[in-house]
Amino acid sequence: MTEDLTPAEAYAAARARNADQATALAPFREMYEFGLDPFQIEACQALEAGKGVLVAAPTGSGKTIVGEFAVHLALTQGRKCFYTTPIKALSNQKYADLVKRYGPDKVGLLTGDNSVNGDAPIVVMTTEVLRNMLYAGSQALSGLGYVVMDEVHYLSDRFRGAVWEEVIIHLPASVTLVSLSATVSNAEEFGDWLDTVRGDTEVIVSESRPVPLWQHVLAGRRMYDLFEEETDHGGRGASRREVNPDLLRLARTENQRTYNPRDRRRGKMVREADRERERRQRSRIWTPGRPEVIDRLDNEGLLPAITFIFSRAGCEAAVQQCLYAGLRLNDDEGRSRVREIVEARTAAIPDEDLHVLGYYEWLEALERGIAAHHAGMLPTFKEVVEELFVRGLVKAVFATETLALGINMPARSVVLEKLVKWNGEQHADITPGEYTQLTGRAGRRGIDVEGHAVVLWQRGLDPDHLAGLAGTRTYPLRSSFRPSYNMAVNLVEQFGRHRSRELLETSFAQFQADRSVVGISRQVQRNEEGLDGYREGMTCHLGDFEEYALLRRDLKDRETELAKQGAAQRRAQAAASLEKLKPGDVIHVPTGKFAGLALVLDPGIPAGRTNGHRGFEHHDGPRPLVLTAERQVKRLASIDFPVPVEALERMRIPRTFNPRSPQSRRDLASALRSKAGHINPDRRRKQRSGAADDREIARLRTAIRAHPCHGCDEREDHARWAERYHHLQRDTKQLERRIEGRTNTIARTFDRIVALLTELDYLRGDDVTDNGKRLARLYGELDLLASECLREGVWEGLAPAELAACVSALVYEARQADDAVAPKVPGGAAKAALAEMVHIWGRLDALEEEFKINQAEGVGQREPDLGFAWAAYQWASDKSLDEVLREAEMPAGDFVRWCKQVIDVLGQIAAAAPKENSTVAKNARKAVDALLRGVVAYSSVG
Repeated sequence: MTEDLTPAEAYAAARARNADQATALAPFREMYEFGLDPFQIEACQALEAGKGVLVAAPTGSGKTIVGEFAVHLALTQGRKCFYTTPIKALSNQKYADLVKRYGPDKVGLLTGDNSVNGDAPIVVMTTEVLRNMLYAGSQALSGLGYVVMDEVHYLSDRFRGAVWEEVIIHLPASVTLVSLSATVSNAEEFGDWLDTVRGDTEVIVSESRPVPLWQHVLAGRRMYDLFEEETDHGGRGASRREVNPDLLRLARTENQRTYNPRDRRRGKMVREADRERERRQRSRIWTPGRPEVIDRLDNEGLLPAITFIFSRAGCEAAVQQCLYAGLRLNDDEGRSRVREIVEARTAAIPDEDLHVLGYYEWLEALERGIAAHHAGMLPTFKEVVEELFVRGLVKAVFATETLALGINMPARSVVLEKLVKWNGEQHADITPGEYTQLTGRAGRRGIDVEGHAVVLWQRGLDPDHLAGLAGTRTYPLRSSFRPSYNMAVNLVEQFGRHRSRELLETSFAQFQADRSVVGISRQVQRNEEGLDGYREGMTCHLGDFEEYALLRRDLKDRETELAKQGAAQRRAQAAASLEKLKPGDVIHVPTGKFAGLALVLDPGIPAGRTNGHRGFEHHDGPRPLVLTAERQVKRLASIDFPVPVEALERMRIPRTFNPRSPQSRRDLASALRSKAGHINPDRRRKQRSGAADDREIARLRTAIRAHPCHGCDEREDHARWAERYHHLQRDTKQLERRIEGRTNTIARTFDRIVALLTELDYLRGDDVTDNGKRLARLYGELDLLASECLREGVWEGLAPAELAACVSALVYEARQADDAVAPKVPGGAAKAALAEMVHIWGRLDALEEEFKINQAEGVGQREPDLGFAWAAYQWASDKSLDEVLREAEMPAGDFVRWCKQVIDVLGQIAAAAPKENSTVAKNARKAVDALLRGVVAYSSVG
């Protein structure tokens, strides 16, 4: 090609090459065996020009190259670079990568678990560590030139997202920020905010995947392409993709098949397995089993694969199903390499612990190339699975969606069993953003020519809906930023109240709120124009129709009010009847999910708020714990008793009755049915409506009949216009209130927090008291409760194991609420201290309500959860892993994670506790040593 250039063009090209060779990017590019993509080059050039960058690109596209270039620039310039990640596993992974490139002397690691070479020029850390450094004014910030925030889209996280914004706002202006994000639909908006708070920031968005992604649906024995012709290869071109007509035809045919799940055979319900067998006989389409799917992918050369199952138990069951099916994905050489690696990585774990952890069953699956991956696994086990998968020695992984976040484990194929998952409250469809995140794992750069996303056929699957998930890139970044007590005292100590308020106004949360106000204001203007038209439509020649419409509305409101009062009276009567119940009473639950015969085990708790989630859990009477005739032990609420209830019969509850034992429940429920199954509850007669005798209703009806507009022939037409006017006027006022509410929202919340802290003597104007300085060192959801416990000496004199039990209540949150049985807690001083913690929380809860600090808005102190206290106490008391896990009924991975969080908070308490006349600091350190043993102590850094 150079022969075709003119001398002038050849000279210009040579100059451009020489200029490129003179940049820091040129030697950096030579470190990689592959060429950089255009978006990577653009971002690196912006960094070298002194700009901050926001890089939004799909999973697996190589955006971390930009972060590594920031590391390269820092070393070239003799400055420091902090590389932050959202999770410890990612920090460990990135630390290992950088050590491999630059050597252990130049790279450090700081997480809650590990501190390695923290003064190195390159330090990998979790985002919380950097936030704590900024508030503490750490000397390590001296000479800091670059901060890389990997997975910055985590700032949407409801629980931890605020930390990312705190770091971005508080970093010194001299630091260049590198933000790496998944593909988000509002990257430009986020970039505009970064430009506002950090200065010149270049936004680089790449939609294109480095490896094309092909979408499929596996139905029966056939793999259908989702799209008829993927001419754009997973988003690279602009051609339109049509849903495969064969798949649409299949969906129509299958979904039209009528099948009654209540068909009876020989008087019994047809079992699920029989129904599935019949359906297979009548149709060539079915949902393939898990071993069948892996075998099919293996035959088609589509392994390694990650199958996402939105359940830990489902992941473990899938591995067992593959083992029972005789699947073997490794040859003899592969099996021996797996055993060698696994034995080396688990050598530090004692044999008795390995047995408890199910090591031998896990190893057998690994040797066959099959594994599960979820948060309930021991961290060491998860890391081994990740290492073996990357090495190609594990070829089929069954994982929960947590695997999609950050960990570098790309596969050739990704399988989704269902497009529905439990979101903590209900089963909901996965979003386009979640679908993109999950399928983004498919296709390994430099290894695979293409990646494959396979969705298993399920009855009722809609191909058009699936195509919408696959083709939509709507993953908006939404701020979850809220001020906290710890944040407030740290800000006031550094900047004073006024400047702190201004800083919070620069948050992304406020930036988004202010932008949204513009659209609402436009809607208000349109509504006001509509109100003028409606006012004209309801004009009546006989009189003031607006006045007449108001009378009609007042009548309707009064009737509604009386109906509510009647319902409230019935609820009060029902609550009074519940207070008379005693253990052993047989009652009839009139309505709700558990309607029918029930035996009262415990009458319940006194009236009032029970868990402090203001606005959610107010109870106007006891909540009886009952055993239903169907053998379920449930705590009922007042909503289950719209009418009064009375004891139909009395029964003796055996002293040996255990509500957790299926056999106990079955025996007692059988006795309940025998004793009272024949009794029919009385039906109450309906009471006379209060509206019949109400004077105000009589007055309004008289006024309506006497009004001139009542005789208008077009009265009902006018009334319809008046109703529309009323509704639009109400909507407009709501919009105006939203505008008012969204302006300065963060600052107003901060003001309320400061007022409460002033009331408790943590702040005095712009001064932070000694109490406040203690709070400034306590990070966590229950920071204020921890500080109050230290101030009131609740933990003084506790033994290390007892202190560990108490601190566990500050961090632990049960995955599912279990109100049937109170959690087991240590006795003696620990029990008294836990009770006092709950008492202090109740006082803080009332104070938060007084100052209008609402947990529903993500601010405030939740109730301490005592569910891990016994496990923490046992482990800190040197009990065996087998004994602790058996009593805790908890997976090893969860146990280790909660222990590490307890250790983290114990460390904070040791630093914040009084140094004189106090045993807390010394015993907190002893508690850390007592907990940091066995499976909890195994280092994550190799």
